[in-house]
Amino acid sequence: MGRNVHPFILEAADQTQKGALSRRDFFKYAACFGVTAITAGSLIGMTAPEIAQASAPDWKGLSRESPFEIKNRLIEMAKEACAEHGGSMINAGRGNPNFLNTTVRSSLSLLTLFAAEQAEKTSPAKDIGLRIAQKGVAADFKKFIKGKQGQPGAAFLKQALEYATEKLGMPPDDVVFQLTDGIQGDFYPDPPRIFPLTEAIVNRYLDRVVFSNNPPKGKFNLFATEGATAAMIYIFNSLKENMVLKPGDKVAIVTPIFSPYLELPMLRDYGLETVYIKGDEAMRWQIPDREVAKLKDPGVKALYMVNPTNPTSVSLNADTVKRMADTIKAHNPEMVIISDTVYASFVDDFNTFGKLLPENILGVYSFSKYFGVTGWRLGAIMVHDNCIIDRIISKLPKKEQAQLDIRYRLTSTKPGSIKFYERLEMDSRQVALAHTGGLSGPQQAAMCLFSLFELLDEKYVYKKTIMDILRKRWTALFKALQMEEPKGDNLTRYYALINLEELAVQMYGKEFAAKLTKGHALEYLFRLAGKFQTVCLPGDGFAGPPWSLRVALANISEKDCATIGENIIKVMAGYKKELG
Repeated sequence: MGRNVHPFILEAADQTQKGALSRRDFFKYAACFGVTAITAGSLIGMTAPEIAQASAPDWKGLSRESPFEIKNRLIEMAKEACAEHGGSMINAGRGNPNFLNTTVRSSLSLLTLFAAEQAEKTSPAKDIGLRIAQKGVAADFKKFIKGKQGQPGAAFLKQALEYATEKLGMPPDDVVFQLTDGIQGDFYPDPPRIFPLTEAIVNRYLDRVVFSNNPPKGKFNLFATEGATAAMIYIFNSLKENMVLKPGDKVAIVTPIFSPYLELPMLRDYGLETVYIKGDEAMRWQIPDREVAKLKDPGVKALYMVNPTNPTSVSLNADTVKRMADTIKAHNPEMVIISDTVYASFVDDFNTFGKLLPENILGVYSFSKYFGVTGWRLGAIMVHDNCIIDRIISKLPKKEQAQLDIRYRLTSTKPGSIKFYERLEMDSRQVALAHTGGLSGPQQAAMCLFSLFELLDEKYVYKKTIMDILRKRWTALFKALQMEEPKGDNLTRYYALINLEELAVQMYGKEFAAKLTKGHALEYLFRLAGKFQTVCLPGDGFAGPPWSLRVALANISEKDCATIGENIIKVMAGYKKELG
């Protein structure tokens, strides 16, 4: 029996029989190695009825796992179904887009070539280049790009550098040198927090995307990060290190939300207490007054959110943002607001707390979704020059300020004067290695060019094209579900959160829906994966409705969206046959 079983599973079976490994964990390992439940049970001496009971899904236990861990199980199940019955899997579980910007990628190739040629100009030997000189580099670039006319990315690269020079008022040699030196990647990022050129260009980009070309007064200082997830980790770490957030403090979270953001505050690293600010589905996921009132509690030290949201694809409207901002101003003026705005690029009507409470906000932005650069890890944190956190730190007890002085004196003779936006970068490298921190030069060069691409697109052609792709997929899904298609200028349509209980009522009535929801919603997802090779994530894992699922539309075709809708309907029909 054990002839074709991996030795690790045979060893695990022995450990299970000795009581060193639980049966549940053994069945997990066996499944990972493709061992059937029957074979696995036999290896540890179980009878057929015992095997059936032990291998039955533990829905309650599974529901405590991250949706992204559950996704891996669903993918394996869908793959097994494909192998057994043929066909292909539709994976609507991950939000990585299948669209991407090609023009900037072509221009990056040319910029890399120019950088290499510049390094070789004074080289003493083959395959070796020397660090380039700044003086005269703009003139060299003009000659280079003239010789590349007609090549992909050349026209854009020329326009991008001209825009940066003219609109930002920087000397041409400065602009070309910082981009060329950045793409070369032959020097530590200097300054580590962000290159001056990157900060100027990305700030101009964020003015357009986040503030709709109407930014608030004052300057936002940026810290370039490895995407939004790194930004969030850096923020929470620095807030903890600077004693702005302490174990036991409350943080408010606007829900539904990207599931790791639910899990982050509760980690032992932070020990924070969470307060959910629940969006109301009946209000198209806006925040009702009863939830806004929770922000009056002075014990709530921070508020964080994804806006526009994941998984509901909704941007908070102007009324919601104003009601929340007014409550914070009146009752909790030193509240820190952490806002992930990665999906702001996908809506026509975006409202940000950064306009009403710029000094309170730590804005997070990532280029990942809009330009299809999730693998590049391009993000930034926005911190206002008059950030509320600096004032909070200045009012800490003298003993705590003395502890912070010890932490930061490695980098300054006046550690108490270091602003929070600088501390973010220092803390990201545990202070001692702050001088070698920062986002890599090639990443910052890419960030500049993606920003410039959007800034040059005065008629929003790229944005409209991306939004149209998502709109068609959205329509196809809801048409197949025979559900009313949500509409509005504040929708990203990047994800769809489908309320299965509402669908059950629509298809078969309230009595059937009551029977259905006595079971566990995860079983619905496993049937969808096992019978129809379709992977979606549980909405409950995002603090959404218990009986809901999330469909990621950005990484699947319009045809797949329709098929997913049809398959969801088929699973519901199967339940109807069973439950009556």
